[in-house]
Amino acid sequence: MTDEPDPLIPTLHALALRVEAARRLAPPAGTAVLRSIVDATAVLFGAEAASIALHDPATDRLVFAVAAGAQGQGVVGLAIGSSEGVAGYVFSTGQPLALAEVARDARFGRNVAEQTGYVPRSLIAVPLVHDEGILGVLEILDKRGDAGFDLRDIELATVFARQATVAIRSSRIERDTATLLRAVLGATDASGAVARPGNGAGGAVDDLDSIIAAEVRSLDGDGNEPLWALADQIALLRAADPGQLELVRDLLAVLVRRSDRRRAERSR
Repeated sequence: MTDEPDPLIPTLHALALRVEAARRLAPPAGTAVLRSIVDATAVLFGAEAASIALHDPATDRLVFAVAAGAQGQGVVGLAIGSSEGVAGYVFSTGQPLALAEVARDARFGRNVAEQTGYVPRSLIAVPLVHDEGILGVLEILDKRGDAGFDLRDIELATVFARQATVAIRSSRIERDTATLLRAVLGATDASGAVARPGNGAGGAVDDLDSIIAAEVRSLDGDGNEPLWALADQIALLRAADPGQLELVRDLLAVLVRRSDRRRAERSR
């Protein structure tokens, strides 16, 4: 009996490559990272509260996942309609919003605020935007003292929202990839197409973690691979000055055009 190559290995390798690239470009993050973002937001703004609400596509509702500040904790776990209140308006339109007198704005949901035990006087709400849509909303409530929110505050809040979006996308890439792998391995195991040691009740699915770990280790072992060097450099650029990013973008455009020309010359 000859040992045939496992047909799943190329797929596993490709998916492990995706996980490793995501890890390098945006370090894994979950609720703890989002909580650290709202903590930093509340401290920097001197705000009474800051929170992040994430959209749940299954129910089409915004669920407040994390909060910070003296008045923030009452909102955690609360769910509202995706078009309800200020958060719903920002989520639906994709436009940031600053309100100096919340009570006078028709978009403000007083009933929702009262459920949290805190009714703000002023607020900023900015969307968590990525290439495929809007993930949720970051809200900041009431600067301490008499100072209100201004345009500069919206710009700064948008920076925090961008960091939260990166963290959420990174976490979801890893979660979705693991789910896909389990589905693939589970279906393959059920069909009997691939036999693995210990194919008991869990079969291939039980071996998922060790299989993926081995694949990722094989990627990490190739420390001289140019792809990883590039990924690491891109990760560092996240903290770069905007002017530097513009320069890098221009240089990449030149390299892409040069690569296209060389490809065209080789095909002649």
